[in-house]
Amino acid sequence: MKSLFNKKLPPIVGLDIGTRQIKAVLIEKTGESFTLQGFACEPINKIAFNEREIRDYEAVSLALKKVQIALKSKVKSAAIAVAGSSVISKTVHMEPDQTDYELEGQIEIEADSLIPYPLEEVYLDFEELGPSDTHHGKVDVLLSAAHKDLVDARITLVREVPLEPKVVDIEGYALANAVAHFYPPAAQERVCCVNIGASLLQVCVWEQGKVIYTKEHNFGMHNLVQDISVIQMMELETAERRLMSGTLPDSFINETLPVFAANLVQQINRALQMYVSTTHAERPAKILLCGGGANLSELTDTLAQDLGMIIEVFNPFANMTIAEHLDSQRLAAFSPQLAIAAGLASRSFSACHM
Repeated sequence: MKSLFNKKLPPIVGLDIGTRQIKAVLIEKTGESFTLQGFACEPINKIAFNEREIRDYEAVSLALKKVQIALKSKVKSAAIAVAGSSVISKTVHMEPDQTDYELEGQIEIEADSLIPYPLEEVYLDFEELGPSDTHHGKVDVLLSAAHKDLVDARITLVREVPLEPKVVDIEGYALANAVAHFYPPAAQERVCCVNIGASLLQVCVWEQGKVIYTKEHNFGMHNLVQDISVIQMMELETAERRLMSGTLPDSFINETLPVFAANLVQQINRALQMYVSTTHAERPAKILLCGGGANLSELTDTLAQDLGMIIEVFNPFANMTIAEHLDSQRLAAFSPQLAIAAGLASRSFSACHM
């Protein structure tokens, strides 16, 4: 009988569809131990997105197919995520002890005032989080909504691979799941994680099983590509390719990177100030850094100095077993960029989160 309650849940592919790269992670959990069974990181070879909306379906589809080949797995279930201005996540305060039907009716009324689209144009979901710490006698309910076009486009492409999306998450919460499962001190302390993506700077603060704060800012590694293109006098595609391959001229470190670093410091300072003013918390002493920017040691050193903070690069696989067939050297190069994908893969660890 005991084995029935400890039944191993099937793994799920965490599929992070970014604007410039598609990342995938496959993790198995046995007891309290994790094993990385597969990972992939494939570039999208064309400018396929307008902000977060897909414009070149063929380019994204080709990258998805390359990801599936690179994973070398028969697992078909996938978890994907969305982000951007058409995605809304907010904690609202409701009366306790309502039935699901009553709560759903109240959520729709609340959502109608928060969402800048007709309700029939969005997917809406909610989860009761428990008694509110700030509103006595109320319960906190997490309200999430995303425009149907944003979600449906990704689901259609993923199914063509073919994979079957079982979960559609929000990137900020996927990042929080990665911290919760794969960053060891997380159970004892508040963790501020900053993900420097291609087009978004995402801030997520996690503490004792809860997401305290999450926010997106329109700034990312594409700004660095633009700086390289202008200062090093290269085409945008050439600048991006050489940045990703590490073949930029040595002058890049002194001539171009400081410009981007100064702008990034400004953006992070603004993001942290917004976090402090919203939550009335103290400014964090440490940032857990992931995304493409975390791979540039010169950049992380500059951030530590200019922000006056400890900058720790987040490797979600640092404390898990790595399957023998995987290329550990390539994994080390991509690990900080795979945080959101790892958080999505963790959705398979609990049946109620599937």
